[in-house]
Amino acid sequence: MLKFFTTLVLTFILSTSFGQAERKVSTYLLAQYSKTLYDKTIGNNPWGVGLELQAILNNKTKFKPTIDLTADVYLEDDKTLITINDIPLQDIRGMVNLFAGTAFNPTNKVSISFVAGPSIISGQAFLGIKPSVEIFFSKNNKWTGKVSYINIFKREKITNGDFGSVSFSLGIKLF
Repeated sequence: MLKFFTTLVLTFILSTSFGQAERKVSTYLLAQYSKTLYDKTIGNNPWGVGLELQAILNNKTKFKPTIDLTADVYLEDDKTLITINDIPLQDIRGMVNLFAGTAFNPTNKVSISFVAGPSIISGQAFLGIKPSVEIFFSKNNKWTGKVSYINIFKREKITNGDFGSVSFSLGIKLF
């Protein structure tokens, strides 16, 4: 499964067009800070940092297909073991998301996106969603800033608790 996702992402990254025409795919690399909003083990993973690779298919409409690949690491830990009925809960040390969806561009400087897909935490896959608002700072859309909300459904299996965070990202257009 990881080979498939890697191949898919590399296909978007390596696809280029020739000549003077606009590129079919725009790719951004973003650094992000994530703040945990809710989770049963919030003390063990209150914030994280990571990278995001975003590929947007340029077409002539205001709705553009997009893929987001993010990887976060959660560094802070209060070292408290949390249990429910004497069963320890798994805290989050890292998270990898591969989300796909659409971005709506009401103007050239603003993009609103909604993506969903698998989120891998401690070797287990969960369903996640990520709505975002992105602002392009420069005239040629080279620099961008993004605010996202991430919800991972039923991350904690005993109580079916969700994991939620908000992330703030800054990035640059690769091509």
